[in-house]
Amino acid sequence: MSSAMQSDILTVEIKNRVATLTLNNVAKRNALSAALLDALITGLNGLDTGEVRAVILRAAPGLSVWSAGHDIKELPRGHEDPLGYSDPLERALRAIRELPLPVIAMVHGSVWGGALDLVLSCDMIVADETASFAITPVNLGLPYNTTGLLHFMGRLPMNLIKEMFFTAAPLKAAEAERWHIVNHLVPSGELDSFTMALAEGMTTKAPLAMAIIKEQLRVLADYQPIAAQVFERIQDMRRRVYESADFQEGINAFLEKRAAIFTGK
Repeated sequence: MSSAMQSDILTVEIKNRVATLTLNNVAKRNALSAALLDALITGLNGLDTGEVRAVILRAAPGLSVWSAGHDIKELPRGHEDPLGYSDPLERALRAIRELPLPVIAMVHGSVWGGALDLVLSCDMIVADETASFAITPVNLGLPYNTTGLLHFMGRLPMNLIKEMFFTAAPLKAAEAERWHIVNHLVPSGELDSFTMALAEGMTTKAPLAMAIIKEQLRVLADYQPIAAQVFERIQDMRRRVYESADFQEGINAFLEKRAAIFTGK
């Protein structure tokens, strides 16, 4: 059983009950534009869960950058939350996390910014030695959202989260394996076959059981109580950041390809 769908920026191929979704916006290094994210959401929502039993999310073969992260040109520049609930990236993260199928991120190349949140929202990660992972909001003066931070807290130790967020330095493949960011680190020549074998193994398991276990784990990880006044305080602090001169400077510097000069104002 094999079928395929294709657009200019994302392809979907189904073979042996495994759907492979390939990010294919090569010209923009798979920057997470609204168009690419909408295509990803459409691809995921269009899967027939009676036919498909597992999903692989990957970049087009040969790319040295798996994804460059959020398309900076599309971030709001005014007094608007750049990572609000309806942001295309947030909708894509929910689509992956709520999909009643196991999703494997197959990573060759570097993963930047919001793309790391995307990869961590998958159920597991298989990577090769070219992989690296960086989360970069401090390079832009961007206040990361609380939901996104909870995603990281559900996967990584607090000291690693702080180092990654505070330095924006990429974590190389071997370090990512040591910190259990990746489930399996395999040679580049074996990445495709290993990931497909892992996915095909899941297609033989009970799909209803896998779906409810995934949902239970999502609910248990996501629904951490927080007092209303504490949440409102955090949102007010975030608002001050995305309305700041530093945020404007971070975006301008990125677009002008220069080092940002942050003043803390």
